Amino acid sequence: MLDSRARLLLKALVERYIADGQPVGSRTLSKASGLELSPATIRNVMSDLEDLGLIVSPHTSAGRIPTARGYRLFVDTMLTTQRDPLTVASQMARIAPDQPLKVISNAAHMLSSLSQFVGVVMAPRRTSVFRHIEFLRLSEKRFLVIIVSPDGDVQNRVIFTETDYSASQLIEASNFLNSHYAGMAIEEVRERLKTEVDALRGEIASLMQEAVVVSSEAIESRDEVVVSGERNLLAVSDFSGDMGSLRKLFDLFEQKAQLMRLLDVSSRAEGVRIYIGGESQVIPYQELSVVTAPYEVDGQVVGTLGVIGPMRMPYEKMIQIVDITSKLVSTALSHSK
Repeated sequence: MLDSRARLLLKALVERYIADGQPVGSRTLSKASGLELSPATIRNVMSDLEDLGLIVSPHTSAGRIPTARGYRLFVDTMLTTQRDPLTVASQMARIAPDQPLKVISNAAHMLSSLSQFVGVVMAPRRTSVFRHIEFLRLSEKRFLVIIVSPDGDVQNRVIFTETDYSASQLIEASNFLNSHYAGMAIEEVRERLKTEVDALRGEIASLMQEAVVVSSEAIESRDEVVVSGERNLLAVSDFSGDMGSLRKLFDLFEQKAQLMRLLDVSSRAEGVRIYIGGESQVIPYQELSVVTAPYEVDGQVVGTLGVIGPMRMPYEKMIQIVDITSKLVSTALSHSK
């Protein structure tokens, strides 16, 4: 338990360090806190905060910086956020296009742009459903399968066949799939094709079976996490001097598996969540903090978005950015159906 004086000094220290990125000394802290305290008194309080593991003195510096525990106390008990309705209104036009996939992409970009860190959005879970399939002959026994999903996403896959097909056969196969199976799950189409294509010639049935296999792979292989602004971390002084840390971070964003687990866990929580340092135990990087919030479609949580940056981030601003963006995405996706 901290008394009001210690709390005020910790709050002032964290805010000053977030703003400047430099260890905070007792003289600076005296001015920043506005308290009429002697340097000796401030040093004693800082020593107590250090004993509690809330601040630490880096190297031989006379100043102090917050620890992950200090940031956590600051975020949990000292932050006050205000929503700016004008900000919400001004951003709405940037994130509400007609296509859901563009909403997700624009949201990741907006999170990155507003925060100057990394924006991440977990796309809504998709079922393996196609809206339309077409075939294009590339060369002998080599064809392009064009798959259009219900949300307008287009995937292309090349298949090689044992039989060469004419343009009329490709049209026949495409028409049959689109007229009989459009809107069904790919797995269901695959099962029904086994028993419902007896009326068609064998080679056309074979072509359709191959198309269904690659369609399933194409739809299920789409990235479930959209990441934007990774290069912003190159400008963050906390990381710029440590190429080893930067490489680990870029591996994290490239592989996405850990991001998926974190965002999936966050989707089960209500409102904005903040993970400081290695708290999440999913992204075990002490240098990072993650601010997340779930978003909804028609009142049901379908995904999560957030900002990833250094522990020394302006949390009040990040909370507002993530909170506003989650509401914009929820509105845009609910209205785009």
